[in-house]
Amino acid sequence: MEQHEINEILDRPLSQELLARDLTRLAYVAKDGTPRNVPIAFVWNGSEIVMCTSTNAPKLAHLRQNPMVALTIDTEVHPPKILLIRGRAELDLVQGIPDEYLQMNGSYEMTAEQRVEWEAQVRALYDSMFRVVVTPTWVKLIDFETTLPTAVEELVRQKQERQSA
Repeated sequence: MEQHEINEILDRPLSQELLARDLTRLAYVAKDGTPRNVPIAFVWNGSEIVMCTSTNAPKLAHLRQNPMVALTIDTEVHPPKILLIRGRAELDLVQGIPDEYLQMNGSYEMTAEQRVEWEAQVRALYDSMFRVVVTPTWVKLIDFETTLPTAVEELVRQKQERQSA
């Protein structure tokens, strides 16, 4: 997929709405070759998805072995709105707490006092964290109104061809 195609899809209002959500599902391949899929908080910085994790997270070893990942950001209503992203995970060790970690957890409902306490606990627990940074290399937006899953698009096309023949 060309970068201009990726940008065009990610710049759509619905994509921007989905990129402002709290959670994505990160799919990757474990060392034993089996798939893993974990919900994880994220931040979209305008060109990359940034997730943060502890330095002892099992997914780090798997991502070092095979950095190719897929992300799903979606809604819980019908029809669902879905943003699919593929890319390569880059791991970046940060001393202390990455700004993105504090930013991505800023949408949880906390009073100002709870927020101060939570941040103090986070800073006391983590000496460092990894930023897991994904630059999209492929994207698809599905809204079930103007865009459909690829297999459904194919069935619609085939049916239209049969009807016009």
